[in-house]
Amino acid sequence: MFVVALILIVVLAGIDQLLKLLVNAQIEIGQVIEVIKIGGTKIFSLTHVRNSGAAWSMMSGKTWFLIGFPILVCLAALIYLYFIRNKNKLEVISIALFVAGGIGNLIDRIRLREVIDYIMFEPINFPIFNFADICVVIGVVLFMISMLIGNPKNEVKSK
Repeated sequence: MFVVALILIVVLAGIDQLLKLLVNAQIEIGQVIEVIKIGGTKIFSLTHVRNSGAAWSMMSGKTWFLIGFPILVCLAALIYLYFIRNKNKLEVISIALFVAGGIGNLIDRIRLREVIDYIMFEPINFPIFNFADICVVIGVVLFMISMLIGNPKNEVKSK
């Protein structure tokens, strides 16, 4: 399962980087492209922005911390992934998603000193995000679910 997780990490981080290359090549910074609109209400747009901080632009300008800390977190997650490789598959996949998203944004921070964001959900005032962010969020949610439901194979049956 470890090899599958590594392949998933590479594929998802690759998809993230491909999407960001397309956004960078096709959408000007600040440009808004409406994708879904119902009546007069915008639902979903593509908007090319750059973020030199973390979520909600927190820690903007702290590039070295925003590079160093994710490297440590991703390395720790990969080590943890190795040790749980034959256990709960949901947990393994959740860690792979989390690491893939972390690596996707880390590549941007190393290459550009900022992250390319482009997905804008219009109905609420929420920060513009990207595919890597989605991987991280889904990975964390799946990890929490895996912790709640546990692994039936590892539980002791009581009579």
